[in-house]
Amino acid sequence: MNKQEILRKVEANEGLTVAELKIYQKMVKPVKHVYGKYGTLKKKFLEEHDVAKYWTIENLPEYLHDVDRRAERLYDIMFEQLSEKEEYKRTGNFIQDAQRLNDMKQQIEEAILNQIVYETV
Repeated sequence: MNKQEILRKVEANEGLTVAELKIYQKMVKPVKHVYGKYGTLKKKFLEEHDVAKYWTIENLPEYLHDVDRRAERLYDIMFEQLSEKEEYKRTGNFIQDAQRLNDMKQQIEEAILNQIVYETV
């Protein structure tokens, strides 16, 4: 069984034998896309709550990577804006500063989930 012949059969949409199929699977590894936290959450949300949109997105990997990029941009913008607020400025007290930082991150996380991940538009 020639690998070139197997590739020709695949391109011509001809049937493959089981042996040829095993060879083809070893030759051509499937592409596995890895998404960030928010891309993964968006994918799961679409699979469970908006299946029609999930199946109609033309390029799902690109869409989910864009979700991650948008979330990262929103995080950076909000972090910068909230850092300027008096309630989130450093006090010099480690415990209090850590609590303020956690509160700020929680607020940003909530905004990202509402505006990007769980948007229904």
